[in-house]
Amino acid sequence: MKRTRPYRESVEGVIEGRRAFLKAAATVGGTAAVLGSAAQIGMPYIGTAKGATTVWKVQTSWPAGVGLTTFKNWANSIKEKTGGELELKPFAAKEIVGDFELIDGVKNGVLEAMNSFTLYWAGKLPAAAFLTSYTLGLRYPHEWDIFFYSKDGLKMAREIFAAQGLYYVGRIHHGANIIHSKKPIRSIQDFKDLKLRVPGGMIAETFAAAGAKTTLLPGGEVFSALEKGTIDAADYTGPAVNWDLGFQQVTKYISMGPPGLMSIYQPVDIMDFCVGMNHWNAASPKIKQFMVDEIESYSALHHAAIQKADMEAWEKFEKAGVEVSRLSAEDVDAFTDIAIPIWFKWANKDKDAARLFKAQLEIMMSPSIGYVTKDKIKDYKLNI
Repeated sequence: MKRTRPYRESVEGVIEGRRAFLKAAATVGGTAAVLGSAAQIGMPYIGTAKGATTVWKVQTSWPAGVGLTTFKNWANSIKEKTGGELELKPFAAKEIVGDFELIDGVKNGVLEAMNSFTLYWAGKLPAAAFLTSYTLGLRYPHEWDIFFYSKDGLKMAREIFAAQGLYYVGRIHHGANIIHSKKPIRSIQDFKDLKLRVPGGMIAETFAAAGAKTTLLPGGEVFSALEKGTIDAADYTGPAVNWDLGFQQVTKYISMGPPGLMSIYQPVDIMDFCVGMNHWNAASPKIKQFMVDEIESYSALHHAAIQKADMEAWEKFEKAGVEVSRLSAEDVDAFTDIAIPIWFKWANKDKDAARLFKAQLEIMMSPSIGYVTKDKIKDYKLNI
């Protein structure tokens, strides 16, 4: 993928430019040279009318915890990185609009941009179900990057969101989701009649087919639903964020996939960064390329921060008396049998979903990955 250097990689050029700036300032008649140098090297923002800062209000889906802290710290760094040309003003989940109203908030101009869990849009935008992990599909971050950067996934995502009036800048890796429960879940049979919060889409249908009574709730409402007993269990992000949200206070069990696969249903929870198309189009080419590169950097920063915090959180859950159990390889096979027809059902909801899934299926069927064989899908076809 062709990449241009982000602002922060131009350090040597900036140093040389500033030396020239100082020399010009010391000479007679250097004013014009100073102004010219400042314009060329992107001097720090000094508040002139000509260099007024563009401000984008950005709401995330994170309600609290390391995810929100990492997002806000990153967003607050953008003004300095761009020399004052762009400022991101960050907001937590529901501070301006509801979690499931983010797309409309950006389309209507209440927000300039959003940082959402992409799966939230599967109900109104079926293709979104294939822009983040689903039950036993692509299972690790590098597999998703194969899709986004080697199989035209990013190009297709941008086309799909453009139809909604948004520019999909890029994907942001998060991590695996886990299930917190008031009762132990040690096998697929334990999902029968379980009142379970899930994020919707194929994940909800898979658990429903396994016997669970599923419900869709935004992340900010999960704790209260568990506390009140409205639900028996809930999927939500990973251990660090869930600890900060207090899930250990209202549940005593955590269920995950087999060793090496924290989650069978959302092992790579992907977020996105999208900007209202009118605001994106108004940005300079330099800012556009900066944001594309910066989201790549932020994805790595975000993912690493979440993983570090997750590993540190396990000891806290253990001390709190929370029991961790894992599903078996046999459970994975059983869920796969349930999931495959649901994959094809969702892929055939519209042409966009079908073309996304086709690219992912090719990856899963490659000997490099090997999750799916021809005999497993012989009874299904894609309507492309």
